[in-house]
Amino acid sequence: MLLKRAFTQIKEDIKTIYEKDPAANNIAEVILCYPGLHALISHRIAHKLAYWNVPFLPRFISHISRFLTGIEIHPKATIGRRFFIDHGMGVVIGETTIIGNDVLIYQGATLGGTGKETGKRHPTIANNVVIGAGAKVLGNILIGENSQIGAGSVVVDDVPTNSTVVGIPGRVILRKRQINGQLQHNRIPDPVSCEIKRMTYEIKELQEIIKEKITK
Repeated sequence: MLLKRAFTQIKEDIKTIYEKDPAANNIAEVILCYPGLHALISHRIAHKLAYWNVPFLPRFISHISRFLTGIEIHPKATIGRRFFIDHGMGVVIGETTIIGNDVLIYQGATLGGTGKETGKRHPTIANNVVIGAGAKVLGNILIGENSQIGAGSVVVDDVPTNSTVVGIPGRVILRKRQINGQLQHNRIPDPVSCEIKRMTYEIKELQEIIKEKITK
């Protein structure tokens, strides 16, 4: 029963890769050349052993997996179905992280803590979330369903559902679903540029008010 469930999950993971990565050409390539798949399979084994309170071995499996794939997932992290790590090098997922279903993470992303606190200290990622390359999601925060974290962003506060977050620190710039659930990096507005434009308009309005008062 356990083996049947494991094979079913692997088949689902392979199907997810085909759906989310246009570079996936054939099943042999997916099975042999996708470190995200290898890291996920290793994590499932380590996670089950950790659930059974087996000492040492879960962390050792995680360590070997990191050496082989460049992806570090703590054995006690909880990961849902159809999870996909694209490319994967440098991805770190902390011990108390909870990840929902249909989540996509790009290379270099970190789901980490902010200090030496105990208990729940890593993020909770809801369903259908996309986390861009190099993004850092830190602390015991919630990333709402259908949200997207832009590449290189640093997120330290809760994110509402259906949001797009960019910047350091991360700021919500959009509150709507992106096309096909994917993060359209080339269509994300620059919050700094938007703020400068807003200030420019306000300065012009103030200048007009001053001019009117001077001419009176």
